[in-house]
Amino acid sequence: MHRQIEARIVNPLLGERIAAPAYATDGSAAMDLRACLDAPVSIAPGQRMLVPTGLAINMMDPGLVAIVASRSGLSLKHGIRVAQGIGVIDADYHGEIRVILANDGVEPFTIEPGERIAQLMFQPVVQVAWRWVESFSTDTARGTGGFGSTGTR
Repeated sequence: MHRQIEARIVNPLLGERIAAPAYATDGSAAMDLRACLDAPVSIAPGQRMLVPTGLAINMMDPGLVAIVASRSGLSLKHGIRVAQGIGVIDADYHGEIRVILANDGVEPFTIEPGERIAQLMFQPVVQVAWRWVESFSTDTARGTGGFGSTGTR
């Protein structure tokens, strides 16, 4: 199922020299985001960098969120990941999507213009309203059991 959203190019490199995000296969859950750079940049070990994508979106639906996730190959081979775990792009944000990348590797990593740096996927959103209580209305077998409370296997 495809839902249409609006996309806007905010850097002319996107579309001229750098491919716009697209699903790689019919079964892809996410699109690759590319570095919208005019020259290579290097991320030193332990460093973080904000990398522009040249893309802005309008989801037109507060029931959607865009999630920026790491690319597994970059993480495994080079230690390059989305710095905060995942990036959350709210439906009402219309600015350029920029990706905070971190280098957990032992070598500097050079990001080339147009290189695939992260993945962009869309998910439904459920907002909640707090109902403050003194105790919960239902019990569970786990209760307040925390880490390791459900066993090791």
